Amino acid sequence: MDIKLFDSELKVMEILWKEGHTTAKRIAELLQDQVGWSKTTTYTVIKKCIDKGAIKRHNPDFVCSPLVTKEQARELETTELINKMYGGEADQLVASILGRKNLSPQEIQRLKQIVEHLE
Repeated sequence: MDIKLFDSELKVMEILWKEGHTTAKRIAELLQDQVGWSKTTTYTVIKKCIDKGAIKRHNPDFVCSPLVTKEQARELETTELINKMYGGEADQLVASILGRKNLSPQEIQRLKQIVEHLE
């Protein structure tokens, strides 16, 4: 499912991915606390997510359920990054990451395990 989510929409989705089925009212309360959004702003963003097919609304009580997984959203964002910044060459992205001087020994070990798993 290729649904492009903008930063504001990802804030709503993060709550749903963490909490599961959640009322719009509760999402608005959480986002008021986290980022200072008004109820109106939150409901507008939820509606955009519904229109895109990222959220399903259940009545009564305006309960929201995620239709897009966090993994699907990450996959799309990663693909867009690779295409936009690295000409579609995933190995160039990996080389850029590996070229950083501040990788911890744990990060290096995890990367080695990932490469070994792919072979």
